[in-house]
Amino acid sequence: MASESSFDIVSKMDMQELTNAINQTEREIASRFDFKDSKSELKLEKDVLVVVSDDEYKLGAVIDILQSKMIKRGLPIKNLDYGKVEPASLGTVRQRISLKQGIDQENAKKINVLIRDSKIKVKSQIQGDQIRVTGKSKDDLQQIIQLLRKADLSLDLQFTNLK
Repeated sequence: MASESSFDIVSKMDMQELTNAINQTEREIASRFDFKDSKSELKLEKDVLVVVSDDEYKLGAVIDILQSKMIKRGLPIKNLDYGKVEPASLGTVRQRISLKQGIDQENAKKINVLIRDSKIKVKSQIQGDQIRVTGKSKDDLQQIIQLLRKADLSLDLQFTNLK
């Protein structure tokens, strides 16, 4: 009897690495001359990151610094969902950035369709906020991983539990 191999497709943000990237960003803001006497700050509230700064230009600069720190730490910036810039207290501006955790139903269906249309002999099933892919051959599973890495999806995928 041939044994089945499987892996899980997930989309998660490593919160410890994100906290480290935020701390690095705050340190860089504190030391940069163009942010001297600025009211720029970042706050992580559960699955939302709140960025506050003096004006939209500085807000954009803070987000650029944050993104570069995230990339250096291997965090996906595709999983950030930017809200609109809104005025805050004391003449500052605020932007809420939602952190996408897990695969939503719409993207899960897209991934399932991609896998089905590939004609590779594997089965995929949605399990909450992740997808389990099973097949007889590990080579088929590797092909699915390559297919999904090349696919243009709105979130970053990780592949875990390859058995």
